[in-house]
Amino acid sequence: MKSSYTSEPAFHLMQDRTGIVIPVYLPQDVDTASGELLLRDTVSMFCHIVSHPATICLSVDGEQFGAEVAKRLSKEFGISYCVSPVNRGKLNAVNNGMRNLLQQRSLEYLAVVDQDGDHFANELLNFVRAAEHVGREKVLMLGRRISRHRPMGFLRGELEELCDRVLLDALMYHAVIEGHPLSLEYVFSLEEFPDFHSGYKLFSRETATAVFLSEPQQMGVSDTCYYRHACEAVMVVEAIASGAYFGVVNRSTFNEQPISTFGLYNRIQLAADKMIWACKRLAIPIPFVKQWLANHIPRLLLHTLAPDGKAELEEIRQVVMTTLAGEDVQIEPLFEPLFI
Repeated sequence: MKSSYTSEPAFHLMQDRTGIVIPVYLPQDVDTASGELLLRDTVSMFCHIVSHPATICLSVDGEQFGAEVAKRLSKEFGISYCVSPVNRGKLNAVNNGMRNLLQQRSLEYLAVVDQDGDHFANELLNFVRAAEHVGREKVLMLGRRISRHRPMGFLRGELEELCDRVLLDALMYHAVIEGHPLSLEYVFSLEEFPDFHSGYKLFSRETATAVFLSEPQQMGVSDTCYYRHACEAVMVVEAIASGAYFGVVNRSTFNEQPISTFGLYNRIQLAADKMIWACKRLAIPIPFVKQWLANHIPRLLLHTLAPDGKAELEEIRQVVMTTLAGEDVQIEPLFEPLFI
């Protein structure tokens, strides 16, 4: 354990010893011109808070999905970039970007921020200060959105709450089985369940090394599930499994996301996959998954939107259970309290 009071101010740690990975994916199905403007704005913001632009890495997920844009921005701002020849998903881009930056031995912290302009550079200092306060070699700091619904909309906010609640249950179960208590003293002062799927994260160097230089734990799921749908869960689970102390800081968002690829995905499978991989990775018995879904689905406001909200949640429950337990599993109707 290191001292929470270092001789080097947090501002200098952020400025001189923090790398930033920005995964890049600019598909033709969205407004690529707006996407490029937002990416440029994001790059410009972070260039103002670091001493050396090369500590910012644009990691392009698929050559045809932003390589030329990354090349132009690298030339303009002096940042680094890397390009995956094949598009696999955000986790693939983060992996490549982290491996690129970990070659810079001076970096003590490595952040991941999305390209969408909704992750503000001026708030990175709070992540670094909080990580220093934790005072451990292995740390994961998560940026908590004060509202999930405001930036993402009602439906997506509700689905992420379900995934977050199940992931917390899974991590707690795994901690008991492993005999290592889950440390949440830097989390629960802000909220009863963490915003695990937030795209703003900070890893200490030791945590980043453990997560991004190790062999993938794909657990037999598809590339789409692992690299695209469950990407945030993978980063969180592998960091905590490696022994990282977990902390949370508040972060700002726009009242509505400027751009999003959420509409390109099958949202039933997307939500289900976030839970499926985590439950496989943490070896959660089927009855526990079944009960956690029964615990959390009725409490969601989306469940009161009948018939559509209930039907969507039921579809997600069916996909999770049949994937984990097999097609012949018996799935009883979901019960809920009679009185509120």
